Amino acid sequence: MEITVESLETPALTKAQLAELLFEQIGLNKRESKDMIDAFFDLVADSLVEGHDVKISGFGNFQIRTKAPRPGRNPRTGEAIPIEARRVVTFHASHKLKEQIQEEGRTPPAA
Repeated sequence: MEITVESLETPALTKAQLAELLFEQIGLNKRESKDMIDAFFDLVADSLVEGHDVKISGFGNFQIRTKAPRPGRNPRTGEAIPIEARRVVTFHASHKLKEQIQEEGRTPPAA
């Protein structure tokens, strides 16, 4: 499966592109493809909001981490500003994904 980036201004894989791939390669209609992509990301987001880790085999793990409150400062004024406790999402790539990225980095790009 080859994914092409349509323009240099948006070098990202979008949900619309994922839905288009489902339409082209699996044969779902466009509405089903869009709904499936939306449902997948809703499920991932909902699981993370509930505090559950999300593990995608061969890709990586999304985890919720709680950061403690800490002192900060405004870089412009130097004024001390407290930073409140918050939850953040972290992503750790699987070994398989890391290997794929390293292999692609070693091969010269196609001209």
